[in-house]
Amino acid sequence: MNYKPLGRTGAKVSPLCLGCMNFGSSTNEADSIAIMHCALDAGITFWDTADVYSKTQSEVVVGKALEGKRDEVFLATKVHGKVGERPNDQGNSRLHIIKGCEDSLRRLNVDHIDLYQIHRPQSGVPIDETLRALDDLIRQGKVRYIGTSTFSAYQLVESLWESEKWGLNRFVCEQPPYNLLDRRIERELLPFCEKYGFGVIPWSPLAGGMLTGKYRRGEQGPEGSRYQSGKFRSGEEVNDATWNVIEGVEQLAKDKGAAMDAFALAWVMAQKTISSPIIGPKTMEQLEDNLKALDVEISEEDSKRVDGLIKPGTHVAEYYQADFGKR
Repeated sequence: MNYKPLGRTGAKVSPLCLGCMNFGSSTNEADSIAIMHCALDAGITFWDTADVYSKTQSEVVVGKALEGKRDEVFLATKVHGKVGERPNDQGNSRLHIIKGCEDSLRRLNVDHIDLYQIHRPQSGVPIDETLRALDDLIRQGKVRYIGTSTFSAYQLVESLWESEKWGLNRFVCEQPPYNLLDRRIERELLPFCEKYGFGVIPWSPLAGGMLTGKYRRGEQGPEGSRYQSGKFRSGEEVNDATWNVIEGVEQLAKDKGAAMDAFALAWVMAQKTISSPIIGPKTMEQLEDNLKALDVEISEEDSKRVDGLIKPGTHVAEYYQADFGKR
């Protein structure tokens, strides 16, 4: 296993990150734990969850899977989303972050979190308040590193200014959407991350399953699948530009003798500045399919052919509800 540094930290993480969003809801507890242990046996030591996943139950199940294995895992979770009905049960305020961390530690049944991330930006809360709360958690030994998810480059620049100004621990990584249907982060975010030593942990590297090969142009998606209706999460119809890329990637993978999802994951892993794409298996079979990406090597010719399908820095559809900086 080729472990990679998480940005400038020196901490090493596995080249794939196990996303635990489905554990405790879509995937029952026993199957979730089996998947986590199988991933760990395969060398996937980086696990990512969040307090809001499966209505807090993901953290509970992850905590059970960690019993006797805590030191083997680089554990990440997130705070920001709504976890209750009270006015302060969400957001990036000091009040919510401190309580959110304590609650996550309890659910995970651990004494520290390796990477604690702000799940979304919130324009109504000054970033120095958020950073001060996170800095206190680090100094208390409850958190090792801090990061963000779905922040824009300008917001991260502002965070660095405030960290330097007040002598606070800085964010070390960002978790953005990135895949072969959406390469927008190549315009500003990835150059920023390279310049300032941020690790990059892409979510949705398979575009929510669109790059797995289970969807076909002109056909209804599999029963119960995310895009069964032929529409993206944004409400947009799956357009011809999207199908053109999907079919092109499928041919590229076939020419290489690889499964389509393994090729798409391997492409994300191979991009400059990427630390570890997040996979989100619901089943053991999906995990095994995802792990095949570790054996796929993306050549210069492969990269040129991908650029011919979708130009660097572009996207073909709003497949998710983009919310960069809107909160």
